[in-house]
Amino acid sequence: MVEANPYFEQKKDALGLVGFSPHQKLTSALRMLAYGTSADQLDDLTRMAESTTLHNLKVFCKSIISRYGTEYLRAPTKDDMEMVLHLHEAKGWQGLLGSLDVMQWEWKNCPKAHRGAFQGKDGVATVALEAAVDCRLWFWHAWFGMPGANNDLNILDRSPFFRDLTAGRTPVINFTINNKENNLGYYLVDGIYPERHIFVKTISEPQGAKRAHF
Repeated sequence: MVEANPYFEQKKDALGLVGFSPHQKLTSALRMLAYGTSADQLDDLTRMAESTTLHNLKVFCKSIISRYGTEYLRAPTKDDMEMVLHLHEAKGWQGLLGSLDVMQWEWKNCPKAHRGAFQGKDGVATVALEAAVDCRLWFWHAWFGMPGANNDLNILDRSPFFRDLTAGRTPVINFTINNKENNLGYYLVDGIYPERHIFVKTISEPQGAKRAHF
């Protein structure tokens, strides 16, 4: 991170006093992002003032975007799609673009002003992440933090994930399964998702006579 932004170097002030080390600055930013703590909660740990902590977090986020945004924080290109298809085809999944699902976390330190908007079905504040990953666990789609009591369906209705698909801007993908030509890739999902051509659900294999019957 020091190479990405000189801000994180340890410097001296006008009086010759040594400033915060790179470890202090990175620890402060990472703890705020990981635990959702407020700036004044890190006083005892990092010895940084609230205004400095907030400024440090903004610089950290901008540095991450500047350094990694071009390769990682973007939508997949046609070449990326072809690579993902090739990887999945080698494992026996022709036309597979990835796995799609939603995960929810409890927002333990949610501010009271936002708690009502982010209250989930269990009565606690939660944040949801919709993500699509390939067989390498490469996250090439992530949509995080939509307020409300959410499930996979109402998040999907508002997600920008299939915006290009509905607008007809997705690349054509040609593959053959069971002697049938297809020109649209698909995603592996669980049972809650709607019956659409682009969704392929798991085939259950119940164990035991009772589960097989019901």
